[in-house]
Amino acid sequence: MRLIHGISYVGFIVRAIITGSATVIARLFRSDYAQPMIVELPMRCATDLEVTLFASSITITPGTLVTAIAAGTSTTPPVIFVHALFEESEESALDGLIDMESRLLSMTRGRAPGPHTDLQGGHP
Repeated sequence: MRLIHGISYVGFIVRAIITGSATVIARLFRSDYAQPMIVELPMRCATDLEVTLFASSITITPGTLVTAIAAGTSTTPPVIFVHALFEESEESALDGLIDMESRLLSMTRGRAPGPHTDLQGGHP
């Protein structure tokens, strides 16, 4: 089962790289080149491997970059801060990151993760 999720995740990342590259190129010719923002996402990733793979996946995708990772505690999850260059809103940026994290966790854990909850109450 993990093999299928792994192949699916690699395909997802390749597609994200291609569409991200196309977005960067297309935006070069527009007057409103970018709408940069930094978003904060409490992660469901728990292990060092999951956090590293997630951060690497974000950074390899054109238009996004991990700016910081805050370690979690016994009561709070680790938090990742991502610079997104071309998202229309904070919510759309978070939706994309949550989708990527869900796909990654399906690959590493062999099953779909539980629901994502934002500890600050702003995003389900």
